[in-house]
Amino acid sequence: MKIGIASDHAGFELKEYLKENLKKEGYEIIDYGPEIKKVVDYPDYAEKGVKGILNKEIEFGILICGTGIGMDIVANKFKGIRAARCCTIYDATLARQHNDANVLTLGGRLIGKELALEIAKEFLSTSFTKGRHSRRVNKIKKIENG
Repeated sequence: MKIGIASDHAGFELKEYLKENLKKEGYEIIDYGPEIKKVVDYPDYAEKGVKGILNKEIEFGILICGTGIGMDIVANKFKGIRAARCCTIYDATLARQHNDANVLTLGGRLIGKELALEIAKEFLSTSFTKGRHSRRVNKIKKIENG
């Protein structure tokens, strides 16, 4: 499975940690930057990660900033993206099962590396349960289309 990952400076260390450890889990990782820890604007990197999904380069995205909120807001501006800011493993489970989320956002200043890795693994390994949730996701898509 191909996963895209991007961060700003506040999420850079967590991005590098997740990238290394998710590769060990067998995921193919595309890093949308930044390449080094430097002050950058999170909207630029959120857009790069999201466009990876929209261009079908990757299946899922992981976006990391200080709180995960900024990345989440930007990602959800794009039609076809359902980003979920997750702080617990249960958040990740439900984001996938109920919302068919395709982007995970994380707060690099809020959660530890090991928990972030467990959240990411749960998000990536959990399937959308469809059923009644399909009706709700379809309503989201209808709202996106105006």
